[in-house]
Amino acid sequence: MTSCANDPLAISADDVLGAARMIRGVAVRTPLLEYAFLNERIGSRVLIKFEGAQISGSFKFRGAYNRLARIAEADRAKGVVAWSSGNHAQGVAAAARILGIPAAIVMPEDAPVMKLANTRALGAEVVLYDRASQSREEIATALANERGAVLVPSFDDPFIIAGQGTVGLEIMEQAEECSADISQVLVCCGGGGLVAGVATAIRDKLPDVAVWSVEPADFDDTARSLVSGRREKVPVGASSICDALLTPMPGALTFPINRQLLAGGLSVTDDEVRSAMRYAFEVLKLVIEPGGAVALAALLSGKAPKADGATVVVVSGANVDADLFASAIA
Repeated sequence: MTSCANDPLAISADDVLGAARMIRGVAVRTPLLEYAFLNERIGSRVLIKFEGAQISGSFKFRGAYNRLARIAEADRAKGVVAWSSGNHAQGVAAAARILGIPAAIVMPEDAPVMKLANTRALGAEVVLYDRASQSREEIATALANERGAVLVPSFDDPFIIAGQGTVGLEIMEQAEECSADISQVLVCCGGGGLVAGVATAIRDKLPDVAVWSVEPADFDDTARSLVSGRREKVPVGASSICDALLTPMPGALTFPINRQLLAGGLSVTDDEVRSAMRYAFEVLKLVIEPGGAVALAALLSGKAPKADGATVVVVSGANVDADLFASAIA
């Protein structure tokens, strides 16, 4: 499927500002962290946007709340249905709990145990499926139609993208507070909702800042799509420890945004991700899940371009099973 460069984009910077107003007082304004020893290692200023401190442990709460809060009161009793490997699941479950909306989440059977348990603990119904043989989108759509519920996609929705873009607004505000001149922003990428929202917010105010997507090496569909100009698919049989980023292709709404606004796409190996998780734990004192570590991995491995000004690394989440985390940092 192709997209035309002249097609209108799904969101604007004004939509991100509207999302910021919607989530203000509910979502956490997550920290922008700086470490002298990381600056010394990289040779320039580095700022870590730590979304692991967000409600539900990842950035996903932002978009989920922005989407669910806009459902009319009369329609809320019928509930919402979403699909997710875990972080969107927890974000939707947390937002639904706050707003008093029933939630059902379609999740893969091999999702991290912590993400399954946390989603259930937040009060959501979990519907399991086989990632290898079943379509989560088809299951969720059928369930939503059966119940008359609102379908909440994990990334390809204007309110979701705009909500994730509030990360970019906070980055600009916090960078100004610490007198940092941003040159580039590295953002993890699965379906592309977070990086599309961040790029929309930042490039509107700081058009010279380069925003890069970062993906697992075998799931570099966005990077390849940016080169080819059309939405590329992930090869059959691809695998990665980055469970949060295993989407089969860029979103129909997110890709046109990213095609227009991103500087390009980067990718990292699972070993580089493990190394970044270990560095974050030992040096930065941060717990990071594999999918949340890819942007840091790109910086530490030297795959990110050298920057004249500050590099912002978005760490997107901290939801990782203890066994996987222990093996990654061993």
